[in-house]
Amino acid sequence: MTTVESTVHEDNEAVLNLQNPDYYFNRELSLLEFNERVLAQAEDESLPLLERFNYLCISSSNLDEFYEVRVAGVIQQQELEPLRRGHDGLNASEQLKLISLKAHDLVQRQYEILNAVIIPELKQQDIHFIRRAEWTDKQRTWLKNFFQEELLPILTPVGLDSAHPFPRILNKSLNFIISLTGKDAFGRNSGRAILQAPRALPRIIQLPESTGSGEYDFVFLTSIIHAFVDSLFNGMRVKCCHQFRVTRNSDLYVDDDAVDDLLNALEGELTMRHYGDEIRLEIDTNCTDATIDFLAERFGITQDEVFRVEGPVNLSRMQEIYDIVDKRDLKFQPYHASIPAVLQRSKCYFEVIKKQDILLHHPYESFTPVVEFLRQASVDPDVLAIKQTLYRTSSDSPIINALLKAARLGKEVTVVIELRARFDERANITLASKLQKGAINVVYGVVGYKTHAKMCLVVRKEGKKFRDYVHLGTGNYHPKTARFYTDYGLLTANKELGEDVRKVFVQLTSLGKVTQLHKLLQSPFTLHKSLLAKVEREIAFAKKGLPAKIIFKVNSMVEEQLIAALYQASQAGVEIKLIVRGICSLRPNIEGVSDNIEVRSIIGRFLEHTRVYTFANGGNEEVYCASADVMGRNMFRRVEVGFPLEDKTIKARVLQDLEYYLQDNKQAWIMQASGDYIKADIQDETEMGYQVQTALMQAYREQN
Repeated sequence: MTTVESTVHEDNEAVLNLQNPDYYFNRELSLLEFNERVLAQAEDESLPLLERFNYLCISSSNLDEFYEVRVAGVIQQQELEPLRRGHDGLNASEQLKLISLKAHDLVQRQYEILNAVIIPELKQQDIHFIRRAEWTDKQRTWLKNFFQEELLPILTPVGLDSAHPFPRILNKSLNFIISLTGKDAFGRNSGRAILQAPRALPRIIQLPESTGSGEYDFVFLTSIIHAFVDSLFNGMRVKCCHQFRVTRNSDLYVDDDAVDDLLNALEGELTMRHYGDEIRLEIDTNCTDATIDFLAERFGITQDEVFRVEGPVNLSRMQEIYDIVDKRDLKFQPYHASIPAVLQRSKCYFEVIKKQDILLHHPYESFTPVVEFLRQASVDPDVLAIKQTLYRTSSDSPIINALLKAARLGKEVTVVIELRARFDERANITLASKLQKGAINVVYGVVGYKTHAKMCLVVRKEGKKFRDYVHLGTGNYHPKTARFYTDYGLLTANKELGEDVRKVFVQLTSLGKVTQLHKLLQSPFTLHKSLLAKVEREIAFAKKGLPAKIIFKVNSMVEEQLIAALYQASQAGVEIKLIVRGICSLRPNIEGVSDNIEVRSIIGRFLEHTRVYTFANGGNEEVYCASADVMGRNMFRRVEVGFPLEDKTIKARVLQDLEYYLQDNKQAWIMQASGDYIKADIQDETEMGYQVQTALMQAYREQN
């Protein structure tokens, strides 16, 4: 257990310095720790093989985004504020050094797992990645024809000389640097050429059985290009050919104060995303030092940002294998989400919701009731208006179809769509245009604040009165991700919650001062201060000897004021359990600071996404679900909502769910004071292994 430093006041009472950087773990390093936990799934022999392969690809995709956004941000900080230190005491240069060391270790481990574990085990299951040296004559003939007919017509090599400058390399695209000898038809020989592989090309080619191959024999696109690249340079000799990939800064910048039309401004920025500053170079490990130095100098990056890899430079593009290979025994057994019995029995959701709140727990329970709620609202003659927030959704979502149908039938439909949802900007711009063409009122929220709240309001006239029906959730209105993201969603006709949601929509669509809400906690106004107040209340209860306990389940735990408040609560004797999937800057198990805090992360079949805040409250427990994580951006720079669960049965159910998470001893990772994570283990031979996600699948299947 880590010891602490303290100061002594005149009354001899020791007071901790909660600004001590030793009490905070760097958020970027914590995110890399999360990715290590994801990668560890690829080594877990208790999981189906193709699922392990999938986790390997996910870890690569995660690292791409980490460099595109997080590392890019640290580099910008290094340029603009080189001396600024965070709560963890690190400046930008120190962070980049530590990131590079950890990221290189992570990448080396990825390729070791691929080459030494995954590929050999796939081979045992008759799934082969055939190397060039292993091609039969039939396979080589077929692949050569494939190259000449499918690849050659669309490949454009660029010889490097004064008339052919180094081409612009797209972000994360597959490229080759080729060394040549000899002279071309014009007597030129610069010695080097660049070949960019079009993104439309598959990265893995499945061989037909006519070549003598098995059902699942594959060849990498890189192998085919390497084998036949000399066809592109008639009369010259290819000395060597090496694949490489460049990662660029992909964060968008839009000056909110200087923009008249956010949509047009974002469209302009999106065209530049492919050509942001270079921040990482991945290249074939066999490439010469001279060639690597040439590329590094060309891209303006240091050796710390160069990654030599033994295999395809983009592991995430291998993920298509998961869908191609139809071997059920190598994947998770299909799970069919249930629907609450009370909704199965009813043809009119409004009659059910009027009588009782309904809490849905996805993906254990289907997202279909949310879609059906909107579908019924779209055709119900008594429904007059629908208001909806959209952060991420699929373009073919039935929710979009329901909103469009409601508008066609003359209902007042308003959608608050967040154009700046990272990496979904293009899709949301297209969606906004589609909705506007369908006569739906579309707004983009509040300038300077992302609208991240998950809310839907249906206004229905019943007799002479209007009644509000509301859906509030912790996750996006995205039917596809709802199949593998865990989230809670509340359907309610509670009058005060309905009024609160209506007031928040008025804030988002019009102008005016903040109005007091009955029950919702809203950022950037009341959520943060309310959570702080509730933590302080637990401290007061602990000092009185009354029940005092806090359980937070979130994706990220970073915001310093709340971390400091939790440290104070720990010192006061409050029991604190944190279930944090990803980033955690709080350090548990520091003697005298965080002795009473446990931090665990659950990595499993489903991506943990629920945000829940619970407080023992002296025995009168409070439970809130929210769209917000414990991050500064969620508390101060986004529109978020937290909503209370007041129905006793629903509240007890969520508290029981959380206890299941705290009992997990197979999928859980326990955070140490060092920032490292240790896999939870069964303590003795008599103890049963417990996986929370498996238990919840079974429980909800039986319940419904």
